Amino acid sequence: MIKIYLFAQLQEDIGQKELQVEFSNGTIKELKQFLKNAYPQSSFDGIMVAINEEYAFDTDIVRAGDTIAFIPPVSGG
Repeated sequence: MIKIYLFAQLQEDIGQKELQVEFSNGTIKELKQFLKNAYPQSSFDGIMVAINEEYAFDTDIVRAGDTIAFIPPVSGG
């Protein structure tokens, strides 16, 4: 089981601030695909990801007990 924190548009699209899902020993890219299938209304393209408060890449592995944060890009002036 992992905990996922959602921010900004993702939080609005999914309607929750955090999720707990059964997922482990897969990559961030695989986790994004898993979430796209579960929440097709959400886009995970161009999203920054952190594993246990460290920025991560699509090839990084998610392990049981990890905390994942999906951080959409911020715009403004």
